[in-house]
Amino acid sequence: MYIGAHLSSSGGIHTAVDRAEAIGAESLQVFTQSPRTWRPTNHDPANFEKFRARREEVGLHGVLCHALYLCNFAATDDAIYEKSVVALATTMQVARGIGADGVVFHVGSHLGAGFEKGLERVLPALDVVLKLCDDTTWLLMENSAGTGGTIGRSIEELATIDERLDRHPRLGVCLDSCHLYASGVDVTERPTLDALLDELDDAIGLDRLRALHLNDSAAPLGSNRDRHANIGEGLLGEKLGVFLGHPRLQGLPAVLETEGKDKKGPDLEQLDLAKGIHQRAIAG
Repeated sequence: MYIGAHLSSSGGIHTAVDRAEAIGAESLQVFTQSPRTWRPTNHDPANFEKFRARREEVGLHGVLCHALYLCNFAATDDAIYEKSVVALATTMQVARGIGADGVVFHVGSHLGAGFEKGLERVLPALDVVLKLCDDTTWLLMENSAGTGGTIGRSIEELATIDERLDRHPRLGVCLDSCHLYASGVDVTERPTLDALLDELDDAIGLDRLRALHLNDSAAPLGSNRDRHANIGEGLLGEKLGVFLGHPRLQGLPAVLETEGKDKKGPDLEQLDLAKGIHQRAIAG
């Protein structure tokens, strides 16, 4: 398992690799633009080559780009929907520029319209972006946590999207430990996690599981509240090792999205804590 972090790309997208190296990250996730605005960043193409070169030098085993949280591919508002599609397509184009392994995204919410109605919006949106993928850079559905019309809280919902898109060969999955827990999947219990991975394998295929998000949870099991906690400070604690140490999850990039002690994102201490839990879990 290649434990890494979501890090800032302030100063040029290539600088995120320097930050990864500084904290001993083995994988990396970035936003390709400010997460607070729809306006895309005008990247210098030279920085893409710098990113690729630095990744090779540092030896990162996985690079992910995360789509804007503003996106909602089931939105009933046409303006939000169109902005979402453009933003995801732009993220994919930048991700290909830096040679990223995947673009992670949340499907969004049907806002009460119903799952099937939501899919009428989601499927054509994803079809547009899947046409921009290549053999290196996949589009990765992340399991979600949330109330109301949130789409993607279960393997069943993700599998339905996969099926309706004809099991596109470059559509994959990213599993988030906190989101699973908040959605009622107790990742601290090995039989429960085994059952989830069996379901994923049967419905989509474990070969399509391309990345992990490592987050402790500040919200209770089944709360449907997405509240990340720092490693070791949430309800999962040392039992996050069940997730980290599962044999079927090894070999994947596993990215922390925690605040860190100074609320500036994952840091050396957070990575060391996660690596320690992983090593103890693997050792039994």
